[in-house]
Amino acid sequence: MAEKIGVYFDLANIGGGLDVQSLATEATKKWGDFIAVSKLVPELALAVTDIEADIAAQGLDGVLLCGASPRFDNELYRFKAQVEYVNLREQCVLSYKNPDGSAYIPAEVAPAPLQQLAQDYVHMGVAKLQKSSVPDSAAIEITRRILVLGGGWTGLTAAYEASSMGYEVVLVEKAEKLGGAVINMPEASPLGPTWEHKTATNLQDKIAKVTGNAKIKVYLNAQMEHLTGQPGAYTANIKTPDGTKTEAIGSVILATGWTALDPKYLEPMGLGKSSKVVTLAEFGKMLLNDSVKAKRIAFVLDTTLAEEAFAKEAAAQEEAQAEAPEAPEAKDGEAEEKAFVKADLESFKHLKYSNVVNSVGMLRLANSVCEKSHDGVQAFILYKNMTVPGILERFYKRMQDRLGVMMTKADVTNIQEVGDHMVVECQNTLLGDDFDLEVDLVVLPTGLVPTTAKEVTVQFDYRQGPDFPDLELFDGYADSNYICFPYETRRTGVYAAGCVRQPLTLDACEVDAKGAVLKAVQCLEAANRGVAVHPRALDNSYPVFNFVRCTQCKRCTEECPFGALDDDEKGTPKPNPARCRRCGTCFGACPERVISFANYNIDQIGSMIRQVVVPADFKHDGPRILILACENDAYPALDMAGMRRKTWSPYCRIIPVRCLGSVNAIWISDAMSKGFDGVMLLGCKYGDDYQCHFIKGSEICNRRMQNIAETLNRLGVQPERVEQLEVAIDEYDKVPAMIDGFVARITALGPNPFKGM
Repeated sequence: MAEKIGVYFDLANIGGGLDVQSLATEATKKWGDFIAVSKLVPELALAVTDIEADIAAQGLDGVLLCGASPRFDNELYRFKAQVEYVNLREQCVLSYKNPDGSAYIPAEVAPAPLQQLAQDYVHMGVAKLQKSSVPDSAAIEITRRILVLGGGWTGLTAAYEASSMGYEVVLVEKAEKLGGAVINMPEASPLGPTWEHKTATNLQDKIAKVTGNAKIKVYLNAQMEHLTGQPGAYTANIKTPDGTKTEAIGSVILATGWTALDPKYLEPMGLGKSSKVVTLAEFGKMLLNDSVKAKRIAFVLDTTLAEEAFAKEAAAQEEAQAEAPEAPEAKDGEAEEKAFVKADLESFKHLKYSNVVNSVGMLRLANSVCEKSHDGVQAFILYKNMTVPGILERFYKRMQDRLGVMMTKADVTNIQEVGDHMVVECQNTLLGDDFDLEVDLVVLPTGLVPTTAKEVTVQFDYRQGPDFPDLELFDGYADSNYICFPYETRRTGVYAAGCVRQPLTLDACEVDAKGAVLKAVQCLEAANRGVAVHPRALDNSYPVFNFVRCTQCKRCTEECPFGALDDDEKGTPKPNPARCRRCGTCFGACPERVISFANYNIDQIGSMIRQVVVPADFKHDGPRILILACENDAYPALDMAGMRRKTWSPYCRIIPVRCLGSVNAIWISDAMSKGFDGVMLLGCKYGDDYQCHFIKGSEICNRRMQNIAETLNRLGVQPERVEQLEVAIDEYDKVPAMIDGFVARITALGPNPFKGM
């Protein structure tokens, strides 16, 4: 708890006619001895030295900065005291409009509603700081050793890069030799300047750098049995031909690569029915073994033909099931076959995701087969969407002029074997005509399916199970947030790289491996300092449990998105601080409120809510609305709206929360008891196209809304007074309308029955 607080008002970043001296006087009057210093400074950024002097002279253990949003210039304010912010610029003055909806024109004296808005925020800020304390250290003694799972191109790169940074490495490969899929690649796409020519893989050189490195221990024919512990202090049990080996590990890089999509998906295009139809991966092996005898080869990048065939069969099955009066008991295998067709329509996504790899791969192998042949091989590349990333466009342009290679956009409508050759029917071509192409061999794309979709790759010894959770949400790819946190997985300390994360060309796999190594190192050093990794990087708080009151309901362990909590046989939570990402979902879940953070807790937010002045006269003074805004998307969106002078109702009071998953129902009860007329929960989008930084936070909050509605009904309060709304960080232009719409709905409902009680 902060007991001696310094409050500083940034005159350069407030404005709007606010009586700042009155705000300072009111704060000192209300909080008495808690506020040891109350100052108006011309500009906070220039007052850092003065604030540091006050901390030393007055023994301040808390500093409250009133001015701009905490998202601006916060790196300037690293004091030896707790720091909190009052956002009087973006979410007060700049976003203010008059109660009648008219635009506010700043005057020498601010209108009463604006002054009251600012005063509420200042008191909320003091309450927040007064209910906050400095977290104890969660630092642990770490093992500076990185486990790399997978000895293919990505894994080899990661192992070597980690060792080059001075870390020990344990490399585990399930095959009998290193190299992975690259063993079967005759050559690589461009790996460096000038990015116009394919190159040798030099795979053996890469392997030699690893096997000859004293810092790297390699296990072949090996697999993970268990991974226990937490980042910085993992124990890995590895099954080898010589028995189980135990290694102390700090962090993990998952580079287990891909497996080929089941050939059944391309049966409508002839795969498996004719020896003259192969996948791109199979063709690479043939070329490596000098077994390609074909003179005319069609590289078909478009798989619409196969997808439409599967969709037609699935639709027919659904129609038959709908018409059947009563479905008879399925014969052995029949139900599985129907499920295969229907569910695996989704598996065509893997062919779409793999389009970059197949586009570049077909260009490379078409080039290679033309080079190898002395008899004038002709390679025809038929595509619907040719996808070539970044600087590899130079390679694509070079291939356009390659003798023997012909490319055209085309809809491939049929592939059939006629006599001793294949006929590929092409429509809507760039040539302007439909035509039938006669070839000796058809090469189809390879669908790169991440190994995590086929097997348990890590074998976590976690309460939440041995695998990464909810991989179906990512179509099997081991990632937690593609947009914001590449390499992160749903398990803190484990970072994905290469084709287990997304289909990538070899040059991109190398970049991925280096990125994952940096994340693995960052995680190790964060655990050593007792601070969090992304998204709350450097946060040194962690959940603290009052086990005396714990009822072993297991909600916290079940709802934690990152598996930070194990439990004992009775269901008592067993925290692993280094796994925790500090989202607060656990204490949002706890019905007994036995979980808290030193600087973010139930009492803290409840105290802030109680500081708001709620007028008794609803008709004259309007409603009061509490907005609990997720700090990751919603709060920045509000800031950006304010910076652009987009305004909303002055009846709202905004409190940032770490995640909507951290919202505890008691806060809503507190607000209603205080007389608030409505509560808006403003957070990230959830569902299949989720954007929540903590994966499940918004979704979990939405599930809790039913319980909240039941509680409000028991209190005699309409459930419509609480609403969860979704916003992306770039939808700042929509936020004001969302807020005003909610305020209008609450105004129509009338005052909270508890108002004035």
